[in-house]
Amino acid sequence: MDSSEFLEFLVSRCSVREYDQGPVPETDLTYILDSASTAPSAGNLEAWDVVVVDAQEERELIADAAYGQEHVRDAPLLLVVCANYVRSMSRYGDRGILYAIQDATIACTYMMLSAHARRLHSCWVGAFQEDDVKEILALPGHVRPVAILCVGRGFPPGNYTERMPVVDHVHHQSW
Repeated sequence: MDSSEFLEFLVSRCSVREYDQGPVPETDLTYILDSASTAPSAGNLEAWDVVVVDAQEERELIADAAYGQEHVRDAPLLLVVCANYVRSMSRYGDRGILYAIQDATIACTYMMLSAHARRLHSCWVGAFQEDDVKEILALPGHVRPVAILCVGRGFPPGNYTERMPVVDHVHHQSW
């Protein structure tokens, strides 16, 4: 893939909030998780974990914790990506908390893009009640849920969201 194909690939990805109920094939899930394991991480400690949720009952509980967002309930697969503080704090102390969050978000981005590469659709969800998700998934105290990635075969919106011009984000040498 050349650079123009790569940019086209990125531009063609969008958040999808309507899914059919067909399951995500195990080969696609394996591909997504294998791709995430290639993500860069602070000190190569890979301070992230993921909880794979495909059971209807748990998806409904997580959707409730995500303020009732229907696409969380309707997606056939949820990947709850978590920061594992202990892994990075073992080397970096308190700064490791930030590094674990960064590791988790990079891994989630890789998951989202690899789902797109498999012609699946996804939606990154950051709005949820953390404590409720921790309880539903029985997460240990040193693990923080950072994102819920909804994955499945979906129905993309008819038009893409407009983006700010890149120049509005870029500053050189100082703000």
